[in-house]
Amino acid sequence: MSRPLGDVIGEIGTAALALSGGVDSMTLAVFAGRHLGPSLVTMMHAVSAAVPAEATARVEAWARREGWRLELIDAGEFSDENYRANPVDRCFFCKGNLYGTIASRTGATILSGTNTDDLGEYRPGLDAAKRNAVRHPFVEAGMDKPAVRSLARTLGLGDLAELPSSPCLSSRVETTIRIEPAILVAIHAVEKLVAARLAPETVRCRLRRSGIVVELDPASLSAAGDDVRLTLTGDIAALLPPEIAGAAIAFAPYRNGSAFLREGA
Repeated sequence: MSRPLGDVIGEIGTAALALSGGVDSMTLAVFAGRHLGPSLVTMMHAVSAAVPAEATARVEAWARREGWRLELIDAGEFSDENYRANPVDRCFFCKGNLYGTIASRTGATILSGTNTDDLGEYRPGLDAAKRNAVRHPFVEAGMDKPAVRSLARTLGLGDLAELPSSPCLSSRVETTIRIEPAILVAIHAVEKLVAARLAPETVRCRLRRSGIVVELDPASLSAAGDDVRLTLTGDIAALLPPEIAGAAIAFAPYRNGSAFLREGA
């Protein structure tokens, strides 16, 4: 049975919150920070090639604003060959490294911003969370994504409440293609380029075995005529690192998690 979020947070005592910079973990951080106070909760943000620089800047800005105790950490996933190989359960190794690193630095209860909507998807990272006794306050409070956004508005988080979902950059790389930092940097650069040119509702740059695929919401895809696509293709090609230089570049409708290939799914 779900309980009020304040009751869930209040019983935890000291906490270490895994803070990605997305709306879920940021909302939880603001709520927990105000509810527990800066002496009882430490925000842990992993800095890596899989995390856009904008997310780190967002975390640092809110830490100054809210007076958080913030630790920037290297979770070590790029030293883990299980993660770099990009298997179907890559997230298990990613979160395992993250939570393991946090646990090695503190004895506090580890918190995540997982909400009830996340439970309906295949998320091997939740198995890693279970192994590290991570608590999910939004789940314990029965809160889904709309409820989290509503709380963000109530807390006065402004534009942060409407921040689009944006999984880690490694999620753009098709399953079993090796995760390379330079490729993730290029993927992010392509998304920023397309966003600046087209102002789409959604943009994802996928690396597939067939090449680069830029996925756009239907309206933006329709608005991007042949001339626009031709110009973008040339500019995108200039951003690609040697590892994928010369890759074919295509445009397609956005599909959630389309780079994730799970047999039988």
